[in-house]
Amino acid sequence: CPAGWRMFSCSCYLLSTTTGSWDNARADCRSRGGDLVVINDGVEQDFIFVRALIKTSAWIGLTEETEGSWKWVDGTPLSSELKKYWGQGQPDNAFGGEACAQIWENYKTWNDNKCDDSFLWICEKAPE
Repeated sequence: CPAGWRMFSCSCYLLSTTTGSWDNARADCRSRGGDLVVINDGVEQDFIFVRALIKTSAWIGLTEETEGSWKWVDGTPLSSELKKYWGQGQPDNAFGGEACAQIWENYKTWNDNKCDDSFLWICEKAPE
């Protein structure tokens, strides 16, 4: 993996050093040859926390294309086995238009948020 990225399984991961909207986050990851992180299973979810990648809330590569239909940036739908990672009562669309997912650091769970809010983000890409 390039300097500053962390290796896990068959992917490299990077936590951004700046904050931005979900679209800005995705554009940054793509400019680095990757995309926002796609969490495939509990092992990968645990890595993101256990390896101290997350010390704050951060965007992940999950969006709501149509109401109630969440998809990863690689086009795969959110599997039922991963829905347990939503925080209690989430996704709740509390303020309307909450169509992008972030990891909540304090709860180690996911939350839906407005895509133009500003957070750090996690990129993922294949090793070079």
